[in-house]
Order: sequence, then structure tokens, then C-alpha cells
Amino acid sequence: MNRRPIDRESPDRLYTVTGGRTRADETAFDSVSLIVGECEPVPGMQSEHVTILQLARRPTAVVEISAELRLPVSVVKILLRDLLDTGRITVRHPSAGATAAKPDPDILRQVLVALNNL
Repeated sequence: MNRRPIDRESPDRLYTVTGGRTRADETAFDSVSLIVGECEPVPGMQSEHVTILQLARRPTAVVEISAELRLPVSVVKILLRDLLDTGRITVRHPSAGATAAKPDPDILRQVLVALNNL
């Protein structure tokens, strides 16, 4: 079995990256939440935070950030929580946009009638 780079990641490094924290607030993010940077990185920031802010110049999913950083999603969520708490990022939940984009039922009926008339 060929091990992925994440499988070879040092647990000590992950502990250091998260400051010893093992869980983030699970209600703030899910894997497909879009992260948007609200500021530029500043000198002295943790390198992972800098990379997240650079990636989040455009809306980027949590799983994409995880893949780019080559860190587990759980670790990335902890890092994202740090940035969210300081107002450096905002989170867009896909479910909020999905409910606003539902088509009007009357239009759907008209399309159905038109299709039946073909």
C-alpha cells in the first residue's frame, strides 16, 4: 500500500500547528463551506494562516484548502476558526445559496406543459 504524504505527517507538527487543540467548533464549517479572505496576511502570521488567506482571495472550499495545505480537514477547521474569530475570513454556507436559487413553481409548471405539448 502506497502511503499518502498526510499519512506520513508528524503528529508533533500537527500538534504544533493547532496549538494543541484537537477540535474546532463544528457548527462554523463543513467540508464544502466556502471561505473568503477579508484581509491580506500580515508579517508574523503563522505560515498556514498566510496560505489560507492567499487561497481565500477567491471563495475556496474547506476541502480545497485542506488539499492545498496537505493537512487533515480537522486541522484546517481549527486554523480557520482562528481566522474567523479574528475577522480575517468569512464563511459562506452552500445551503444558504441553494435555498435562494430555487425556481418558481409556476415557471416549472409552464415548462412541464410546454414539454408535454411537444
